[in-house]
Amino acid sequence: MATDKAPTVIKKYANRRLYHTGTSTYVTLEDLAEMVRAGEDFVVYDAKSGEDITRSVLTQIIFEQESKEGQNLLPVAFLRQLIRFYGDSLQALVPSYLEFSMDNLAREQQQLREQMAKAFGPAAFSAMEEQVRANMAFFTEAMRMFSPFAGKPPKAPEGGPEKSAHDDLEALKRQMAEMQARLDALSRK
Repeated sequence: MATDKAPTVIKKYANRRLYHTGTSTYVTLEDLAEMVRAGEDFVVYDAKSGEDITRSVLTQIIFEQESKEGQNLLPVAFLRQLIRFYGDSLQALVPSYLEFSMDNLAREQQQLREQMAKAFGPAAFSAMEEQVRANMAFFTEAMRMFSPFAGKPPKAPEGGPEKSAHDDLEALKRQMAEMQARLDALSRK
């Protein structure tokens, strides 16, 4: 959520403390996470060197959130695939694709919430599953356009079975069931 207002400046000192220059107070990573949730834009500078370290601080926030019990948004398979893209010829495409996907998810977030509230049950699961399928199809098609080995199934480890679309679908179903359970738990709070 970008605004016309200049981003708040946060300074990070050698003692790892974060200083909010707008309020003249020290803040925590959790405070910065709340600012992100509220749509507040900020940049983080190393107080000594002046270097922009916003990316590494945001990554720290994600790490902290992922470390909390029940807060996992990034499946292990996704993290592994993301790591595989570093140094790959497609590395330059990944940030644009992820930003595009997250923008779409954010736009559809309210509609998805309404559907979940109305159908809180099998229909909610199928709506989310359909969205995941559509995103995966889009991603697969985008990768196929740029891959020199388009259409070839991934090689299994030595002595292992070939990975099938069925395996991928089963993994997605498991992930969807886990998300449904988390949504159920959140709705009861």
